[in-house]
Amino acid sequence: MRKAPAATFALLLAAAASARSPFAFRETAPGSIELTENGKPVYVYSYGMMLAGGAPEDRRRCCYLHPVFAPDCTVLTDDFPSDHYHHRGIFWAWPIVRAGGESHDLWTLRGVRQQFVRWTSRKTESSRALLGIENGWFVGGRKIVKELVEIEALPTSPHCRELRFTLSFEATGAPIELEGEPAESKGYGGLCVRFAPRERTAITTSAGREARDSNMAAHPWAQLEADFGGRHAGMRIDIDPNNPGFPSGWCLRHYGFLGVNYPGLGKHRLEPGRPLVLRYTVTLFN
Repeated sequence: MRKAPAATFALLLAAAASARSPFAFRETAPGSIELTENGKPVYVYSYGMMLAGGAPEDRRRCCYLHPVFAPDCTVLTDDFPSDHYHHRGIFWAWPIVRAGGESHDLWTLRGVRQQFVRWTSRKTESSRALLGIENGWFVGGRKIVKELVEIEALPTSPHCRELRFTLSFEATGAPIELEGEPAESKGYGGLCVRFAPRERTAITTSAGREARDSNMAAHPWAQLEADFGGRHAGMRIDIDPNNPGFPSGWCLRHYGFLGVNYPGLGKHRLEPGRPLVLRYTVTLFN
């Protein structure tokens, strides 16, 4: 019997692993891809330009996760909240992006936009689901930053699910500077989460229960838990110890926001061939 070529054998193994996986990707609304586990939703990634009814046209955006679900299907995130139309589920953005002598704002979407370029991976295996994306930051028609994203979802334990994020940012030409928000020394900018409406919100960090909002206090992790539509659930963000600036300062808001501040009140210079790589573990629980 003639042996199958090695490449064919590898494809067969990959197909078998995918068939045994509890995970599945599927296109939902235009510009959105949903990950499910055993038929239950995990998250939706928006790669098309999104705009909610009633929101200003200049808040149209893409390249973020919403909704994001706890293991019991509780929706944890919000999008286009009327108090901060620019907040968008789980996202990553900076209020100051300096390029070519000009300052732009990826946070409130002024002068610079993230745009989807291509998928780099869409894998479903027995032990994980991996979504890989290449995005670009564009000023007009000019691409100034190459953004690579990997989101790895692990199988759910009884009340807990992990999402592992790897975010990479590299200037495509002239160097780019990133800065956090300097006003009132807030320092926000980086990985962020806006939470869905809830009651009895509690924010906890490595220092214990946080009684009030804070800016730039350094913690290796922070979590928010609350009652979402009568169901208790929450989300914890752990910063990888190898991230620059570890442990970072945070933007903690009891109205429903957690943000990991990097570079905070400093600056980070993006250069070609020297990507900034940030890793986080996001734990969803109920």
